Amino acid sequence: MDFIVALLKKLPIAPILAVIIGLVVGLFIGWGTKDFKDATPDYLRADLQVDYLRMAIDSYRVNQNPDLAVQRWQSLGPGAQTAFATIQSDPGTLDPAVIKLYGELVTRVLSAEGAQPEEPETAAGSSSITKTAIIIFGSVLVLGVLGAGGFYLVRLLSKRGSGEVTPTMQAVELSRNAEKTNFEQLGLAPPITQNMTTYILGDDLYDESFSIDTQAGEFMGEYGVGVSEAIGVGEPKKVTALEIWLFDKNDIKTATKVLMSQHAFNDSAIRSRLEPKGELVVVAPQGQILLETATLQLLATVVDLEYGHGPLPDNSYFERITLELAIWPKQKAE
Repeated sequence: MDFIVALLKKLPIAPILAVIIGLVVGLFIGWGTKDFKDATPDYLRADLQVDYLRMAIDSYRVNQNPDLAVQRWQSLGPGAQTAFATIQSDPGTLDPAVIKLYGELVTRVLSAEGAQPEEPETAAGSSSITKTAIIIFGSVLVLGVLGAGGFYLVRLLSKRGSGEVTPTMQAVELSRNAEKTNFEQLGLAPPITQNMTTYILGDDLYDESFSIDTQAGEFMGEYGVGVSEAIGVGEPKKVTALEIWLFDKNDIKTATKVLMSQHAFNDSAIRSRLEPKGELVVVAPQGQILLETATLQLLATVVDLEYGHGPLPDNSYFERITLELAIWPKQKAE
């Protein structure tokens, strides 16, 4: 952590700001001069529209965001109904029940609003008002990002200077000191990537993700862990379940599993809320969880686990949990 703070203090702020501003200005120039813009998924081929809608349905299964689900339907324009009919006749890896729920949601929302899928703007016609709005929005966004970054940096340095140790800092230290598994000694091939991640009570914004790349730098996917469910009231948040996920660029479906405390796993109400997010798994010390996609495998090992102690039921929320995440390419079936 000392190294990180020292590095932040030495960062050349002016060049960084110049790069960010240059990037934003370049994006705006490119946006205004490109021949084809404001394209929506309804410009895709019919088969690609089907793929897009499959991903929208799978995203709804994970995120349960009705507004985003309807927006993605409308972005397909007239092709949405045809693509949906194709998916109904050939669900593929999608759960037919989720497909049905998605269709009922879209029908219900559009019927209630008395709306039809909107026709997208033509690729050649973006009004000057739209361009102005985009520029204003982009400028505000850049200022917001810079302001937030500066606030975070000042806050981090002030906390460090006052000697305060935050839960996030403790988690980083625990992950760094945790011993990684030597899979080669176990007779296994070394993983493509291997990381430790730790959640500590008080880290209410816990959400870690890692990129999967080949040795040549080719992007293969991403994986990570985040907070899925909390119980009780007050601060800090009492986390009773974590969500672990694996995204494979060669698979339209993101693999997801929910790691639950013993209490949450045995609570029918909590289970019913979390079941749509993925397979439910109760965590245990040294327990292992396997996620698979079309070309990747993720093995998560519970390296360390301690439950919190308080007025809530026993073994209901995590005081601390450290996970080792290792990725391998999936072996092709012969």
